[in-house]
Amino acid sequence: MNTEQERATAPAEDVSRQIIAIAAHADMDAFQALFQDYSPRIRAYLLKMTRNAQAAEDLMQETMLAIWRKAGQYDPSRGPASAWIFTIARNIWIDAWRKQRRPELDPNDPALAADPEPDAANLMEQRQSHDALHKAMQTLPQEQVDLIRLSFFDEASHSTIAKQLGLPIGTVKSRIRLAFGRLRAALEDVK
Repeated sequence: MNTEQERATAPAEDVSRQIIAIAAHADMDAFQALFQDYSPRIRAYLLKMTRNAQAAEDLMQETMLAIWRKAGQYDPSRGPASAWIFTIARNIWIDAWRKQRRPELDPNDPALAADPEPDAANLMEQRQSHDALHKAMQTLPQEQVDLIRLSFFDEASHSTIAKQLGLPIGTVKSRIRLAFGRLRAALEDVK
């Protein structure tokens, strides 16, 4: 190996050894050397990504902390240490970018509030509607009651009902329409 190749591989081997030392012994000297070598590079990389010096600094600090924590996950056989380091930096930048894009939840948002308990008048109205529907359903033939139950209470699709009952889908649709027409007329009579 010529001297130029030796100079190119020596720093990469040093970085690998530093990461392994951090993982094995929580070696602060190795981490300090790694920090001095890589923090400016990571900051420059993240500055290109964020275009914000403070954000780049913060993300670089997060990256170095992640390197300290994840040093045990580094596998030199999977690639160079620099690729591992910059992958961590990239993933931290992606997480920060996604977090920034995600809207904050407002706990006072009406869409997040639970539905209020119905008052007595609403409960009575719901009960009367339920009773009226029940009476109207009793006036229908059992075949039509079954179709309405399958379609709207069990939420089965028309094709599922057709298969289940062994009927053509067009027949199922027309029978459901007929059942609704009769149900509507029965509800008007009940009122």
